[in-house]
Amino acid sequence: MSYKTKLLSTSERDIEYAAKLLADGEVVGIPTETVYGLASDAENEEAVKRIFEAKGRPQDNPLIVHIADIAQLEEYVHDVPQLAYKLAEKFCPGPLTMVLPKKDRIPNVTSAGLDTVGIRIPYHPAARKLILASGKALAAPSANLSGSPSPTTAMHVMNDMQGRIPAVVDGGSCPVGVESTVISFEDGRIRLLRPGFISADELSEFAEVICDRHITEAAVEGEQVRSPGMKYKHYSPKANVTIISGSSEQYVDYVNSHGGNGVYAMPFDSDKNKCRIPCIPYGDTSEEQAAKLFAVLREFDDIGAKQVYARCPLTSGVGLAVYNRLLRAAGFEIITL
Repeated sequence: MSYKTKLLSTSERDIEYAAKLLADGEVVGIPTETVYGLASDAENEEAVKRIFEAKGRPQDNPLIVHIADIAQLEEYVHDVPQLAYKLAEKFCPGPLTMVLPKKDRIPNVTSAGLDTVGIRIPYHPAARKLILASGKALAAPSANLSGSPSPTTAMHVMNDMQGRIPAVVDGGSCPVGVESTVISFEDGRIRLLRPGFISADELSEFAEVICDRHITEAAVEGEQVRSPGMKYKHYSPKANVTIISGSSEQYVDYVNSHGGNGVYAMPFDSDKNKCRIPCIPYGDTSEEQAAKLFAVLREFDDIGAKQVYARCPLTSGVGLAVYNRLLRAAGFEIITL
């Protein structure tokens, strides 16, 4: 089905309109604090299938279910450990997804056939209003065409989803800029499945944290994974992206000696004046880089870049989330100087 996609505001009238679309089984682009999501009723199999169709997303990739309040948690999952409630008290609403055993009301299409589902409580006010107004838990992966950089503005969503969905709610730029931290629980420990703005160091204040190997390694073909973002090449612009790991001086020397038609640098802000090839910097701190990463990758598409050399971010704290996304954007192509 082809739509004339409407760009909506966060006015009460537009929220009510978008909520009715969701309640009626349609798919709507919604703002969250992390990235924009492509939302539908998580319990409506046909509505969830429309998400996969709009994105062109493989159906063996699980979706995260968004709820409005921690009190709703046990409506959708069971065997919730006390540790989950402690983390929710600290970090929810916010960019934390907890993978827990699902109840039967969550269909297999939403969980990609797994017996678990990721649940999170977004803190973006428009997202929360939409959940409450629709009366639905919302399944919502990032609102981009599958494999391309995640959207952090409504216009990013409109560019990808024009004609594919009926509406996008414009809630401004996403302040976090990378998808939520995804965790599961194992024998009183926390397994970090996907890094995000809530770091392993913050989580380790509550329990031992085990970092899943898929954070820095690709899943093999046919391997079942428990979190979005663990399979396939993700977040990638049309250009070939290569990560360059080294000092500021090593990075600058490398890109300056590898210029050419369609070749661009993606340096830290502090490197940009030293680069003699065209560049788009993506911040100095890990928090800045998280907020700008996907928008910068989309800029490279807009200017027709063919090759992008990205300076490697930190691999600790929020930097691990940036590194994880860049690895997948680069198809794990990294040069260590």
